[in-house]
Amino acid sequence: MTALELNAELYRAMAEIADDETLLNKVLTYVKKLAVKKEEGVTASPELQADIEKARQELEEGKTLGFNSANEAQKWMEAI
Repeated sequence: MTALELNAELYRAMAEIADDETLLNKVLTYVKKLAVKKEEGVTASPELQADIEKARQELEEGKTLGFNSANEAQKWMEAI
């Protein structure tokens, strides 16, 4: 999957929570942490790397990533 395709999928997933300021704030906070880690050369944990690889494979198989509800998205954000 290309960076452009991943970017589009990220925006689609974010659209699902676009009306929830709390969730958007959590996403923004997490993304900023990732940006800092990238600058520092820190890699993701093995668990997160496995989740990312699983998501990448599912996208390549044509599955879409997303949440069935804002509550599901909130649980995922609290887990990370």
